[in-house]
Amino acid sequence: MLLTPRQTPRQTLECSAKSTMLPDLLRPAQPVQRLRLLSFNIQVGISTSAYHHYLTRCWKHLLPHRGRQMNLQRVGRLLDNFDLVALQEVDGGSLRTAHVNQVEQLARMSRFPYWYQQLNRNLAPFAQHSNGLLSRIPLDLIEDHPLPGPAGRGAILLRIGQGADAVAIVMMHLALGTRVRNLQLAYVRELLQDYRHYVLMGDLNTQVDELLYRSPLRSLELQAPQLRATFPSWNPQRCLDHILLSPDLQVARSMVVDQPISDHLPVATELILPSALYPQKMH
Repeated sequence: MLLTPRQTPRQTLECSAKSTMLPDLLRPAQPVQRLRLLSFNIQVGISTSAYHHYLTRCWKHLLPHRGRQMNLQRVGRLLDNFDLVALQEVDGGSLRTAHVNQVEQLARMSRFPYWYQQLNRNLAPFAQHSNGLLSRIPLDLIEDHPLPGPAGRGAILLRIGQGADAVAIVMMHLALGTRVRNLQLAYVRELLQDYRHYVLMGDLNTQVDELLYRSPLRSLELQAPQLRATFPSWNPQRCLDHILLSPDLQVARSMVVDQPISDHLPVATELILPSALYPQKMH
């Protein structure tokens, strides 16, 4: 179902899809208190495999095309292997996607019972620039947060569980410039001040050493379990996509998924939830 801020989901969508074959590292997690996280900038379903494609395929950011649907099917097969997904550069339904909400479409493809679209830049009827959240588990809280700086960037705060062992997760797509990005990270830091356990995930548009040691996040002593480059997908040189965790959370495994569907590679982490949240929320 479509989630709205501060709403606890109760129903499910009817969805159908088949799982894709992935390495053992991404097989469904056992035991069930483990949560499989994925962050993926899908570039509105556009496949890019060379720098010149930013010029020759730029029209695909404005107009519908047949290849977009095929590429979204590839994304959907990948997402089917995860429990909680953060999507960046997704369209909420406009001319370029034939008025299809890509967050809802991917939820249906991959059988996610809960989904949420955060609209950050409304260029209707041509584009609906958004972040997306897909979840297989009920969430205790969801909040929509526009980020500081020029309009068009946002964060989604969600919470799993309640009390001292609750896990806060912030999904976001940050600015390119250092000054504005640090304003946004300072805002995110404030969102986390009341939580002991937290995860930050998304396209953060900077390298991990900048985030850990020279940004407003430096006092959090975050874990960065994966350091491989994610951009550009066809020849990765920079690690721009991250799943960062508070120091007391346990990570079973983490990786960059080598599937160049977009211009970014997705990142995945298998998180071990605090024991107080199991088995009440995971079943």
